[in-house]
Amino acid sequence: MKPLLGLMWLLHWLPLPVLGRFGDAVGSLLFVLLRARRRIALTNLRLCMPELSEAERVALARAHFQAYSRSVWERAILWWAPPARLRRLIQVEPGVPLEQIARQPTILLCPHFVCLDVAGVAVMLETSLCSIYVQQKNQTFDEVLRRGRSRFRPVQLFSRKEGVKPIIRAMREGLPYFMLPDMDFGDKDAPFVPFFGVPAATLTAPGRIAAATGAAVIPVVATFLPNYAGWRVRFYPAFEDYPGEDMVASARRMNAFIEDRVREAPAEYFWTHKRFKTRPEGEPSPYAKR
Repeated sequence: MKPLLGLMWLLHWLPLPVLGRFGDAVGSLLFVLLRARRRIALTNLRLCMPELSEAERVALARAHFQAYSRSVWERAILWWAPPARLRRLIQVEPGVPLEQIARQPTILLCPHFVCLDVAGVAVMLETSLCSIYVQQKNQTFDEVLRRGRSRFRPVQLFSRKEGVKPIIRAMREGLPYFMLPDMDFGDKDAPFVPFFGVPAATLTAPGRIAAATGAAVIPVVATFLPNYAGWRVRFYPAFEDYPGEDMVASARRMNAFIEDRVREAPAEYFWTHKRFKTRPEGEPSPYAKR
């Protein structure tokens, strides 16, 4: 791992268009080599985008591998480039909602697009935050990742095992909660809610935490700018009248919002995650080999 991290450090000196194209090339190779992940991505695309032909889904999966690889290599810039370079490369629209954050507890709802780390950096350039963190298996990589994500300001990172109490406490102390809401963590507090028309175990935590704290829920999505020019981080208006009294309805509303953003940049969504791993009782896994 240390040689790989050393290579990443060296690559962060490259112009972004060169580094981005390098990432694309590696992604094309990984699309061929990582057969299991390719199968997951294609399974997800068949479920979520049945209107596409198989050839179109294969092309989209290949583009996703390129985007994901590119985002990993470009993290070198996020971890080691000076703030001035990052501010030139990150286009924030319309801006980090600092006034909203100062006014009331805030959840920054960040779906799993490959550039989500850029959204975190955009926030950390302006203010601290709190979030859930999953410790990496490799200790060296874990240390570099933690240091890279908190090098501008202190950040409070909590384990999922700690539950929501420390998150709520940090939010009440003025830290926005940077939340990644759209992965399959099992069926605990996660009813089956349609995602692209497919029942998906969906966390109700955004709605429950918002209800408990009176938080504003502000979606934020990070994507690539065209022509390797950098990244766009877009903050959307806070959800109105959210969550309401029906947590399942609030989860459906969140999923519908994410669906709309995915259709805008389909190659950049995290298709290699087993989003539909947890199934209703009696329903087989779509990822099982047949």
